[in-house]
Amino acid sequence: MQLQPEDQYRRAVAFGDLHAGPDAFVMPNPWDAGTARILSSLGFPALATTSAGVAFGLGRPDGSNLVGRSEVLDNAGEIVAATDLPVSADLESCYADTAGEIAETIRLAAEAGLVGGSIEDATGRAEAPIRPLDDAVERVAAAVEAAGNLPFPFVLTARAENYLYGLADLDDTIARLRAFEAAGADVLYAPALPDLETVRAVCAAVTRPVNVIASPAFTVADLRACGVRRISLGSGLARAALGVMLKAAREVSEQGTFTFLPDALPYGAANALMAAPPAAAGEPAA
Repeated sequence: MQLQPEDQYRRAVAFGDLHAGPDAFVMPNPWDAGTARILSSLGFPALATTSAGVAFGLGRPDGSNLVGRSEVLDNAGEIVAATDLPVSADLESCYADTAGEIAETIRLAAEAGLVGGSIEDATGRAEAPIRPLDDAVERVAAAVEAAGNLPFPFVLTARAENYLYGLADLDDTIARLRAFEAAGADVLYAPALPDLETVRAVCAAVTRPVNVIASPAFTVADLRACGVRRISLGSGLARAALGVMLKAAREVSEQGTFTFLPDALPYGAANALMAAPPAAAGEPAA
């Protein structure tokens, strides 16, 4: 389903306004249309896709360049169609080697109904996981330019991936985020920051909104106090769902019992969540 231009513009403005508000907001990550419907019913103001959730749903590992752009955008389009909320996408490295290909990814993301997306400085290569800074900045600038050519305010998030790949270099991470900010990124994101002191240092070093991924070590209140403006869950919900399914399946396989069933979402409740359509274009969610 392709969004009407006025509906996409409404979602885009709402998404941008969330980042300009006085407080942090939580943006959970569905991995298909059904989970998008569930999350939309719980009062969250926006959703984002998860590259890991998409990969796991396809039976593939994440982070290995095994999921293509069309698969990611098809998934994003299904999520967009299942909700009336703004949806941003994990676009990894924009599935691109050149500025022109980056621009094409941003254009196709907009065609899928997305109102935000990310570009990261990871390469997908184990021997050299992080791009040189100059190259990374040029790529962010290309994405910024492409977003600026869209007929609505597309929120571009630039990601510095050091910590996600075990490179605990705070100075380099901050230098990258500052360079991405200078290149025009709307939101800055360094996944896997290890503690609140590091989060606080990142937020203090830049002026654009900072996204932080949820961790058992943090609470929403903690992150708000550090100056975080957006909190995402990444693959957390997808992995939680897989964990529950695996535990239940092992019970059946190893013990021959079904004690997990009383804790399952009742059939009628699941059906009701999936039956509720998204609001019509331009209408707020119920």
